[in-house]
Amino acid sequence: MNTPTPSDSVQNERLILLILAGIQFTHILDFMIMMPLGPQLIRVLAIDTNQFGLLLSSYTFTAAASGLLAATYIDRFDRRKLMLTLYTLFIIATLCCGLAPNFTLLLVARALAGAFGGILGAMVQTMVADLIPFERRGRAMGTVMAAFALSTVAGVPLGLLLTNHMPMLGWRAPFFFIVALSCVILIVAYRQLPNLTAHLERPRLGNVFEQIYAVAKEPNHLKAFLFVGLMMMAGFTVIPYIALYMTTNVGMPESFLTVVYLCGGAATFFTSRLIGRLADKYGKLRTFRWVACASFIPVLVTTHLVPVPWWVVLINSTVFFILVPGRMVPGMAMITGAAAPQIRGTFMSLSASVQMMTSGLATLVAGLIIRQGSAGQVLHFNLVGYLAVACGLLSLLVAGKLKVAASPPP
Repeated sequence: MNTPTPSDSVQNERLILLILAGIQFTHILDFMIMMPLGPQLIRVLAIDTNQFGLLLSSYTFTAAASGLLAATYIDRFDRRKLMLTLYTLFIIATLCCGLAPNFTLLLVARALAGAFGGILGAMVQTMVADLIPFERRGRAMGTVMAAFALSTVAGVPLGLLLTNHMPMLGWRAPFFFIVALSCVILIVAYRQLPNLTAHLERPRLGNVFEQIYAVAKEPNHLKAFLFVGLMMMAGFTVIPYIALYMTTNVGMPESFLTVVYLCGGAATFFTSRLIGRLADKYGKLRTFRWVACASFIPVLVTTHLVPVPWWVVLINSTVFFILVPGRMVPGMAMITGAAAPQIRGTFMSLSASVQMMTSGLATLVAGLIIRQGSAGQVLHFNLVGYLAVACGLLSLLVAGKLKVAASPPP
């Protein structure tokens, strides 16, 4: 028998990371791709803006709730089997979105997609932490977060592109595209993902509810939840309103938004992995502080922009999408090291719920701050920028108090 070489191990590790990144990409894309479909859905389904907002928020709220529910079972099963099962259910729910004949069934399908998609995010991060040693986890999280960032910034232009170039399918086209792509990833994942059962052999903290309580109340875990919540608040107070602000206040045409998101997505695809390598080389905390502090500049510029040449807008927006999601790379690498392996799935499920709830809260709070003037322009967006920077500064403080330790091998 041939003995696996270190290079074989590294190549296999890269393949697994690409599979996990693909899963991360599709479930985040499923959420983001809804945003440009508003006009068509409102017209075709005869709904109002409040109902469209419900379609968006239903995904977030069920994702947060399912993360809490997943904490009761996620550490009780083989990671591979659970991942494949959840991903299959996510694909079925997304297919139902594309086939939904009316608003009510689409709302139910979106809620189910959020329920399964929300757990997938926690499972991806848990499997990365189980498979990748801490000293290389920054680069690994960089690969996964590159998929996260790419889906975040590519969702809007991809949704518009598919809808406009497939008029027979209309708003359904993006969902069918995600289903087709996810099926390919599912087949590869079934063949390549390894069984992960080492966490089942370690002693537990009593029954499932005692374990959840023990995980939730641990002081270092509470700091980690606060840390991830502040990171989400520092980004999602601003991100959902960038497109509106650019078109109404900066004077950019809607067609230019596609260029903005495509350039941002292309840049983050490469820089997220670079930031991950820097985190492994210079330390997760140190790299997080560098990137987070640098991100305050494009945040403040974005929320204070006035009519300027298009190239100024494009440079700033690209830097924004590099740094704001980029700080999540070392940040999430730190969070994965905050819990012991035998409870990591429970911890990451609770963390995913915190992410979803605080991202929704951030959008809600920012929506209460901003106003639209008589000419349609966005008012008080500068205050949202100050709030985002304040949350970012607090995240720097909490990050320094977070205890992070390399996990022992499984």
